[in-house]
Formats: sequence, C-alpha cells, structure tokens
Amino acid sequence: MQSGRGIILRLTKLSDTSLIVTWCVEGVGLIKTVAKGARRSKGSFSGKIDLFYIADIEWVESRKSELHTLREVCPIEYHEGLRGQYRDVLLAGYFTALAEHVMEFGQSDDEVFDLLRRAINFLNTKGATLRALEHFENELARMTGIWDGRRRSNLAIEDAFGSLPRSRIECLEQLA
Repeated sequence: MQSGRGIILRLTKLSDTSLIVTWCVEGVGLIKTVAKGARRSKGSFSGKIDLFYIADIEWVESRKSELHTLREVCPIEYHEGLRGQYRDVLLAGYFTALAEHVMEFGQSDDEVFDLLRRAINFLNTKGATLRALEHFENELARMTGIWDGRRRSNLAIEDAFGSLPRSRIECLEQLA
C-alpha cells in the first residue's frame, strides 16, 4: 500500500461504475489509479473525486501495469472558488494538462507538484489572468531546465516536448 498527497489532473470513464484518475502525487509524480465504484452515487468515493481536488490518498500498486487501485481518498482542498467562472476552470485544466504533458509517470518532481498546487490555489482565490498563464509556463519551463529566460517559455516548451495542450488557444481567447 502506498500513500501520498495528490492533485487530480484527469478523470476518464473506465466503466459504468468506475473511473481512471490521473494524479500528480507529491514525492511520487504522475500515477493512474482505478477508482472502483466512483461513478455510483452512494459509493465510497462519492463526493471525494473531482478535477483539481487536492487529497490524501492510498493506493495499491499494480505489478502488471501502470494502472493502480485506489483504496482511500480524503479531500483536503475542493477549490469551489474556481468553479464559478468558465475561464478559471479552463485555465486550471490547461495547467494540469501541461504539467501532465511535461512529466513522466513514476518520476517524482515536487517542484512541479508545488507549482501546480499554488497555481490552482491562485485561480481559486484570484481568478484566471494572462499573467498567471505566462507565469505558470515560465516557471514550468525553468523547472524542466529548457528555458534560458530569453525567448518565450511557451515556445521552449513546444520545442522540447513537441507541442502544447490545445486548450492554450482557448485560454488565450478567454483571457484577451
């Protein structure tokens, strides 16, 4: 059994009752877990799993695949404040997609975890801004060692990782 504090990056339907939850876990990195029964209204995960939640979790590692079994979730931060504005949710989604894009499964990067946690907390209290988007990209590019501060960080990320999440275009339109 493993445990840690994680941020929910993505939710994917696995079956009529279960979800695949992609997490960024402090001290661990990216992991995917199966939350059995999470789509049931009266299941043990009911109300405990949603995008951008920060939670203490326990999971059992799979010996056969990268898909582990989620055992326990105890949400710490729900971030209700960012759910009131579409652009806040959109930018939070871009941040999580970009973090997932540059991280590798199973490789811990606590700097990225902390950046993502701070960014989501910022959106929760202050709301989405173009400056927040640029700051996140700058910090992520610096942390991954691909940005020298001279050219635009989004171009450095695109060159190093092949692309940027498509949601960036809509974020720029919403924040203009």
